[in-house]
Amino acid sequence: MTHRKSLPSLTLLLLLALALLLIMLISVGVGAIRMSPLEVLKALAGSADAVNIRILYELRLPRVCLGALCGAMFAVSGAILQGVVRNPLASPDVVGVGAGAGLAAVVTLILFPAAPLWALPAGAFAGAGVGFALVYLLARRAGEVAPARVALIGIAVAAALTSFQQLILIRAPDDIGRALTFLVGTVYGADWERCARVLPWAALLLPLSWLLWRRFDVLTLGDHLARGLGMRLEPARLAALTLAVGLAGVAVTGAGVLGFVGLIAPHMARILVGPSFARLLPASMLLGAMLVVGADTLGRGLLPPIEVPAGILTTLLGAPYFLWLLRRTGGIKR
Repeated sequence: MTHRKSLPSLTLLLLLALALLLIMLISVGVGAIRMSPLEVLKALAGSADAVNIRILYELRLPRVCLGALCGAMFAVSGAILQGVVRNPLASPDVVGVGAGAGLAAVVTLILFPAAPLWALPAGAFAGAGVGFALVYLLARRAGEVAPARVALIGIAVAAALTSFQQLILIRAPDDIGRALTFLVGTVYGADWERCARVLPWAALLLPLSWLLWRRFDVLTLGDHLARGLGMRLEPARLAALTLAVGLAGVAVTGAGVLGFVGLIAPHMARILVGPSFARLLPASMLLGAMLVVGADTLGRGLLPPIEVPAGILTTLLGAPYFLWLLRRTGGIKR
């Protein structure tokens, strides 16, 4: 019986993986110089024009790969946060993780321009942790976290952190372009070095999150039931939240602050494969990658050679969805 139930989910995951590959194939052909899927395949095989091969391998392929990695990490982070906090509104940018990582990254980029390469991911990780810690502590009452309060307090904390970002930008007008590009969320200018900076973390944290799916399932049952099943609640919750913060923090260093990817992708995945994290996490990963690669492709193809950052498109899609979800869950009435 278990095998029969899992077969449709496995088939769906395979279809999502094929859809992601198709979107990536289309994406590397979109830009000021367009390439058809057949020309892309020829360039991948090394039998195309030298210009097309160079465009593919040096400009577009690292960009698409980075977008897929960062989208997957944002989505898995959001799925973990929604499950552990037990709030469908939770996502890295809503609960202060994105804003904290963005603030730390801006501080590193502008105030410490000569900092070594490892300083940016380290700073973003620390900022993400501080941002969510503020939300978590402020939402805590009588030793417990009220899920309904997390999203609303997260919005306030994110707004405060964003104000600090703006203050730094005002005081450093010479470097504002680089920082704004980072904050709006984009994979523009991505190269293999930037991919190499993100890939080891993705290769570690994404499989680790899936290996812990049973713990996440138990945490979604509520505190009393989780304790009744023998789980040490606080260490388990802390480990899960640290993993979610780490995923979002690393994703911010690769693609900037991509709005609402961690909110939309897990909800879509939950509709398709159900609430079990064994299926929810890989589905969220694939959908998050598709969302970012698709937004970046659309941003490149709308008004070439002008490019619309992927973060603008994901925010335009995610903001109304968040408001609808907030109304549906009763958050606006509280």
